[in-house]
Amino acid sequence: MREQSDPGYCYSLLARDAADQVEKHVPLQGRTVVDIGGGSGYFTEEFRRRGAQSYLFEPDTRELGKQPPDGTVVADGYLLPLADGVADVAFSSNVLEHVDDPATFLSEMVRITRPGGLIYVSFTNWYSPWGGHEWAPWHYLGADRAVARYRRRTGRAAKHTLGENLFAIHIGPTLRQVRARDDVSVVSARSRYWPFLAETVAKVPGLREFATWNLLLILRRCP
Repeated sequence: MREQSDPGYCYSLLARDAADQVEKHVPLQGRTVVDIGGGSGYFTEEFRRRGAQSYLFEPDTRELGKQPPDGTVVADGYLLPLADGVADVAFSSNVLEHVDDPATFLSEMVRITRPGGLIYVSFTNWYSPWGGHEWAPWHYLGADRAVARYRRRTGRAAKHTLGENLFAIHIGPTLRQVRARDDVSVVSARSRYWPFLAETVAKVPGLREFATWNLLLILRRCP
């Protein structure tokens, strides 16, 4: 609820939570973490505070803020300027719904991750109450109507436009896609924000498209 009014509080909290989730599977001390699409660098900085060598790759200079982390690279997640297998952890928080080719984006994350390494992907699914982002939950009535309502209420254009920088991504097809791959295994698929029954909710077709809110995938790169 405070993402737009107090982004510092919101993203610092998300960064701590994300780092906690990663550390359930791999210690961050001394690890190489590639943060793809991490905006102003809250996640990168949190990983560094925990001893990781973390690097931010962000394609949109408008998202970087005034003081991006040292070593930040302006680069597209579809084609990262990195060699194969350089990352212990490839990390992406709430980016997948903003790319029009999620399969290619995921493949690039897999490519840069070393065998045995971890891939962290979370995204807001379209039928989530937050699927429309700043114009949610009115996206349930149609994107055009929701965007028009946002403009009337705020007097400014919405940041996100469906089909341009926001895409209707769904949990079921995404899970089937990653499970069909032979270069990763699914360690965990769960609701990122639910405090209980997080994995159970994500297993129920139909219900998960609404109730998950935000899907967190933890993948392991196969040897």
